[in-house]
Amino acid sequence: MESSTIQILLAMIIYMTIVVVIGLIFTKRANTNSEEYFLGGRSLGPWVTAMSAEASDMSGWLLMGLPGVAYWCGLADASWTAIGLAIGTYVNWLVVSTRLRRYSVVAGNAITLPEFFSNRFREEKKVIMTISALFILIFFTVYAASCFVTCGKLFSTLFGLPYLSMMLLGAVFVLIYTLLGGFLAESASDFMQGVVMIVALGIIVCVSTVQAGGLQAVMENAKSIPGFFEFFGLATPVVDEAGVQLIENGLPVFGEATDYGILKIASMLAWGLGYFGMPQVLLRFMAIRKEEELKLSRRIAMIWVVISLAIAVFIGIVGRFLFPTVHMTATSAENIFITLSTSFLPPLFAGFVMAGILAATISSSDSYLLIAASACAKNLYQGIVKKDADDKSVMKVTRITLLVIALIAIVIALDEQSVIFKVVSFAWAGFGATFGPLMLFSLFWKRINRQGAVAGMITGGVMVFVWKLAISKLGGVFAIYELLPAFLISSACIIVVSLLTAPPSEALNRDFENAKNGKY
Repeated sequence: MESSTIQILLAMIIYMTIVVVIGLIFTKRANTNSEEYFLGGRSLGPWVTAMSAEASDMSGWLLMGLPGVAYWCGLADASWTAIGLAIGTYVNWLVVSTRLRRYSVVAGNAITLPEFFSNRFREEKKVIMTISALFILIFFTVYAASCFVTCGKLFSTLFGLPYLSMMLLGAVFVLIYTLLGGFLAESASDFMQGVVMIVALGIIVCVSTVQAGGLQAVMENAKSIPGFFEFFGLATPVVDEAGVQLIENGLPVFGEATDYGILKIASMLAWGLGYFGMPQVLLRFMAIRKEEELKLSRRIAMIWVVISLAIAVFIGIVGRFLFPTVHMTATSAENIFITLSTSFLPPLFAGFVMAGILAATISSSDSYLLIAASACAKNLYQGIVKKDADDKSVMKVTRITLLVIALIAIVIALDEQSVIFKVVSFAWAGFGATFGPLMLFSLFWKRINRQGAVAGMITGGVMVFVWKLAISKLGGVFAIYELLPAFLISSACIIVVSLLTAPPSEALNRDFENAKNGKY
């Protein structure tokens, strides 16, 4: 192994050691009871709440997936997605956070999302809890797989080792860390990882722009590619049958730019709708120690999100200028951040920047695994199967569930050609359509009832699969991001079914008013 590779590895080992130490520090408290393990005893401060929410939300997708999209087909797809996410982040913090913090306490001091939905409608038969827990298991397993793919690509690209063994190594590390510390360890390390991620992005974009000869040179190169530097056009890489972009005279070949119309823009902006149903973000709203601190958290989160998304998109643009023929497939394009880091930074510094990718991956995958495990152990096992189960039994089932979910995610991640952006987009749509409309109506519409909640949740989750696998294949107006139609159809089902069935009870109306007025 070369000296530079050893230095990169050393820096990453130092980082990983710090993460494990954080897990060990919180192990004792995390294992006190299930509330501490799953929600940290509602003790998060505003900075940790904001940074951990955004770090766990963005994942390795921010440092690999989004730059990869910009590198491959230009500004439009990546930018409109980023704009949608920024808007969604702001509205979620502004509208949802305070009401959910109140309502989760009013609704039986709920500590998981399925428990909140179930308690919100005062269920006796835990139908909503069961359905929501199952959807969480399905979509978070897919999400965890995307993180394992990121780990595999990162280590394989850096060290030239087989993807499979590197993916397995990353998965094992994430699993051990999650088993150790629970929600508090995850949130504390996510705060650190959020800092690492934005610093890594900042360093790379500055160094790369200097290497390219300045901002003007980067923009001129981008404009020379048809549709590459446009908000209403899309670059079209010319590829062979294997999906590899053609090269002529030492330069990548692009076809004519394609139009980027209103429907496509709406499709990408729809990414913002996903936030209303994203458990790893919503749990931070529930876990903050005081609702008054959410205002500061919102400001911190927005600054982080806007800066990070803008830099991530630009990294793809500058990467296409500096290394136009290095990444000739959509899958390979997601390694442009790694290529820039290892090319222009001293090995030891490059290692710490690479830790930014690892940070993003760990901060998300531990959230995904923990929330999925809580859905199974706390909501299905203790909530339905064995209602008298004690905390010790719940914790045991949690750890078993973590292992099972991780194994399934590993199987999904076996495909080295997986495109992180596409894997994440499907899981994001799943959560956004399944829980987003239900969350908004549960918090702000008194007339919603249990029947409407069940109908909306099932319709949203199922429609994501139906639209992605069948309807979108029709092309034309149907070839839009599945989150948008699924979200709208779910909302319509909630309204129609609720209005056609009995109104909620006085007890539910009283809970609603208490949450609205902050009486808890």
